[in-house]
Formats: sequence, structure tokens, C-alpha cells
Amino acid sequence: MSASFVKGMKCRVCGTTYPVSPNNFCTDDFGPLEIDYDYHSITEAISRSKIEMRTWNMWRYREFMPLDNDPTVGLHSGGTPLIKANRLGKALGIEDLYLKNDAVNFPTLSFKDRVVAVALSKAKEFGLKTVGCASTGNLANSVAANAASAGLESYIFVPADLEKAKILGTSVYGAKVLGVQGTYDEVNRLCTQVAFKHGWGFVNINLRPFYAEGSKTMGFEIAEQLGWKTPDQVVSPMAGGALIGKVHKAFQEAYKCGLLEKEPTTRFFGAQASGCNPITDAVKNNRDQHKPVKKPNTICKSLAIGDPADGYFASRLIRDSGGWGEDVTDDEICEGMLMLAEYEGVFAETAGGTTLAVARKLLQQGKLSPHGKTVLLITGNGLKTQDAITSHVEPPTHIAATLDAFEAVRESLGDFTPLAKTQFKTQLVGV
Repeated sequence: MSASFVKGMKCRVCGTTYPVSPNNFCTDDFGPLEIDYDYHSITEAISRSKIEMRTWNMWRYREFMPLDNDPTVGLHSGGTPLIKANRLGKALGIEDLYLKNDAVNFPTLSFKDRVVAVALSKAKEFGLKTVGCASTGNLANSVAANAASAGLESYIFVPADLEKAKILGTSVYGAKVLGVQGTYDEVNRLCTQVAFKHGWGFVNINLRPFYAEGSKTMGFEIAEQLGWKTPDQVVSPMAGGALIGKVHKAFQEAYKCGLLEKEPTTRFFGAQASGCNPITDAVKNNRDQHKPVKKPNTICKSLAIGDPADGYFASRLIRDSGGWGEDVTDDEICEGMLMLAEYEGVFAETAGGTTLAVARKLLQQGKLSPHGKTVLLITGNGLKTQDAITSHVEPPTHIAATLDAFEAVRESLGDFTPLAKTQFKTQLVGV
């Protein structure tokens, strides 16, 4: 990277500017800070042809990242597939459906590998030696793995009732893992105190302005994979609410800097679980501010943030873009996971099931159009949340190791019919 295109930081509420530092809030009104770029210089430095010559990972869009030097962490993250979901689209009744599959991201199988790559690269530029996070699972995995590869000490704070697979997927990297008796929001408040007392780099607290920028790379990839065009509709899962806003920001930056010919008109739709739906509740009730959910109750723990940091901005974007927000039950989440797996061979975690189930619900409500290009954001791998669907999957049929034994049960097995269609009595069209 020959030069940084960062001018500084600014408050998203009042616009007050700040020098670049590990700080995430405005001292005037406590509004969140974001990175302020020199877009004129980026436009002169970047082009489609330059980007297309680079390695297929998130750093091909490095001019839009808040680093002063070359990245040092997460060099292989990003570059995930955009899947044309023909079978699933036909089943749902969506003409042109795509899955942006970050369930295969490197190294920990979630989109959090993008944000952590930026946050820890910036932490090293700041000279920080100890990093950490408050997490509902995926971020914990990614911070632990990337900190290990970068030689950084890491402290990971998670709710004590987190899925065992996600705790194991964090502890294996040698991180100091602390299970906190409380909700994610209580965990986050504790981490804020720790970060500012010790001066450590917590990726989603004092490093959040840099961390959040990594999510933009998902948006840049989608636009490039669609031939430098933006989709008509995007359905995104929402926890803290940052992802949906950063994908929108990527589309706007790509247009502003000449990578897109047409100004983006994408409609954004937000997906949450009914057991923790502060953002979708605000959208559906036309409120500017969300009401925090004090005690989340859902199998979708990765989205169970009761007081989302970007809740206000996410709900405003959804309404301003002409989209909508919706939430679904735990049974609907499981059904969504099965549909993704059985129609497209994508094993997504509960957040992916939430996203698909919400898309179907919005389609049935007439809020999501069956026409135009629609992209569902799949943010994590189902291997992390296997317990959620254990009771919904048929156990194997045991037989002797003979052909006769197989032939005896073959007819009883029947033709292939997706469980998501039969077990949950889903109304699907065109199958």
C-alpha cells in the first residue's frame, strides 16, 4: 500500500472530526466515530482494471481500508463465493437469487474474519500487544485465531451459555477465554471497562471504527461478482447492526470512486430472531430508536445482541432504502438452515437460517419482490451451531453390510424430498 487515504475520524451524529486513534466515540455527544476518507484521491488511484489484477481476497479493495501500511493480519480472508441459488430461488419463488457465502471464509468460517483482519492490522500499527473482544461466538473464534497468527495476546469475553462448539473454536487457539454470567450487553459493558482501564485493543469497542470497515469488503465483492453492478435487494442478518450499513457504504463508495456506472438503488432488508429483535421491532413500529431486549431468548445466539450499537443507523437505512425488517421463530430458523443445506448444499449457522426464513416471510408479505437480483448474506458456518438442528435431522438407517439388506430398506427410504418441505410443512412454489 503506497499511501493511506484516511483523513481522520468523524462523529456519525454531529460530524466533529478527530485524529486517528483507538477511540470509538465522540466526546461532545458520545456518537460513534467512523473513518473519514479522501475519496478524490482514491478515485485517482483506483480502477476496475487495477483491482481485477490483484489476488482474490478482501485486500484487493485496500484503498478503502483504514490502514497506513500493508495489512499484517488476515492476509487470506475474504474472496468468498457468490452462489447463484437456482434451486432455492425456484422453491421460494425468487427469480434471480444469490447467496454471498461467508460460511467458508478464512480462517474461522464467518464474515468476522474480514473485520478482525482490519482491526488487528490496525492494532499492530498502533503498537498494541494485547487485544480482545466481547462476542456471541464468531468474533471470538476470529479474534483468537488471528491474534494467535499475529503473535498477539488475546482476552475473549463471551456469555457463559454460548454454544460449546464456539467456545472450543476459540479456546483451541490459546486465547484467554472468560465466560461471563450475563447477556451479551453485560459482557460488552465489562469489556468497555477493561479496554479503557488497561489500554488494550478490543476490536468491537475502542477499535470499532476500524473493525467495522472490514465489512465493506463483502459489499465490494458482491458488486464485482455481479459485473460491477449492485443487486436490487439485499437481506442481511443483524446483531449489532453494522454489517447492513457497511455493505450499503461499500456500494456508495464504489459508485463515488468510479467503479460503478449507475448509482446504487439497492433496497436493504434486515433479519433477526423473534427472541431478540430490537432493530426489526423498531422498523415495524416506525420508531427512530430501538428498545433494548434485556433477556434475549433464541437459539440464534450469534444475533442475540439486545442493545445493538448500530441499531439506530440500521433501522434508518432499512426504511430510507425502501426495505423492511422482519424476525422469525426458532422453528423457522431451523427450517431456514435445512432449506439452505438441502436446496443449495450450504450448511449455514443459525444466522443463515434466520436470513433465509426472513426472506421467505418478507416475500409472502409482499415486501420483498420476487423480481430482480436478490442477495442473501450468509455470515457463518453451520458446523458451529449443529445442536440447533440435531432433533430436526433424520438419524441414519442401520443395515447389515449386504446388498440384500440394502434392497430390503431401499423402498422405505423413498425418493428425495427435502426435510424442510415435509417436516415443517413449508409452502414452497415451483418445486
